[in-house]
Amino acid sequence: MVEMPTLGSRVRIEVNGPAGPTTHEGVVLPGAASDHLTIKLVNGYNVSHPLSMVTTLDILGDPSLKAATNSPIVQNSSLPKVTIIHTGGTIASKVDYATGAVIARFEPEELLSSVPGILDIANIDAVKLGNMWSDDIRPQHWNQMIEACENAFAAGSVGVVITHGTDTLHISSAALSFAFSGNGGRPAGRIVFTGSQRSSDRASSDATENLLSAVYWAANGPDVTGEGDSAVTVMHAGSGDGVCAVSPGVNVRKMHSTKRDAFQTVNGEILGEITISKAGLTHTSNVGKQTRSPSAASNYDVNVKIAQFIAGPHLQADLLSAAESSGYSAIIIHGTGLGHLPIENPNGDAPENDELAKLIESCTLPVIVANQCINGPVDLNVYSKGRLQQKIGVLGHGSTSSPEALLTKVHWALSNGKDLTILSENLCGENNPSLMS
Repeated sequence: MVEMPTLGSRVRIEVNGPAGPTTHEGVVLPGAASDHLTIKLVNGYNVSHPLSMVTTLDILGDPSLKAATNSPIVQNSSLPKVTIIHTGGTIASKVDYATGAVIARFEPEELLSSVPGILDIANIDAVKLGNMWSDDIRPQHWNQMIEACENAFAAGSVGVVITHGTDTLHISSAALSFAFSGNGGRPAGRIVFTGSQRSSDRASSDATENLLSAVYWAANGPDVTGEGDSAVTVMHAGSGDGVCAVSPGVNVRKMHSTKRDAFQTVNGEILGEITISKAGLTHTSNVGKQTRSPSAASNYDVNVKIAQFIAGPHLQADLLSAAESSGYSAIIIHGTGLGHLPIENPNGDAPENDELAKLIESCTLPVIVANQCINGPVDLNVYSKGRLQQKIGVLGHGSTSSPEALLTKVHWALSNGKDLTILSENLCGENNPSLMS
């Protein structure tokens, strides 16, 4: 029996298994089971065999050897200048051969060398803000992205691409939309968020097409209006290859944990599509006419804390009371239906509903209701329940934003001294007034 090779080694093995003799070539990962040899194939898939079935094993590459130095990246200065702002996520990930896990570790230069077609689209600058999974991104990182965008535009970039993990990509895109356009202005160039649902080591990865399309839109997209397009997301439009959708950063949400077309608009429409073919990239656009002027971005107060709760059978007054006494700045409750909360007790057997209503009415924090249904408006005028909620001080009536866009809007408003009556207003494309007519 052959000996187990070192993790990370590139090997060629011959296996005598139930299907007869087979040959595989790939990189050694931690074994799927005891005394099993697992390797990652060049197509991105893994294969495992009991070590006892491996008849020959040749070492093709030693993990201790340093990789050959990459050739210098040559750029075309006549192309539009685009800055890639790197935060991490699956689009910038690779396999850790010590554990077999996918980790976020690509440097910006590695990203460029792995997708050389980018250099045919734009003259690229690369800025690294970190290598973070998007679950770990906080408001202070929004501020870093805002500053990086402003620096890029000041240095002559016509657009920026922010590579970002997909789990909270839509939250960051909403945050930058309000930062640049909440006060009625627009960014000086195009801001494009992109990521990937499948890491680059997988045969089904969407990383390359998403990144190419994002850079293409940043370099060649329509002028920014500040009305839904202040920050956009570019991700796969369907399960197949060849088309990416451009969605408004304030009207998009991740709606599936694994599908390549996970990002869908909420109460809005896509802004365009990018088609990738052998002939190159082309796009369509329904972005309107530019009327706003560029303006300085506003930042987020990192001391603002917003408590979030889910309306339903287990929403209790003491949860809101704890947030109030713990120094939170606001409370958002994801309401059912049109934005309803359990605050009535018609049968006299639900005293917790009475307690919740009393707490909301006396609460010193703003209490805002978001739409648990995702699509459709928060309309507190339809049922008596909604009218009662308005009477005891619940805010949010008239909002058609996704819960995440509403969250960032509340945070932006509190950070910049805005009255929360603006939640029903359409500042930068987040509210669709036709849904309330």
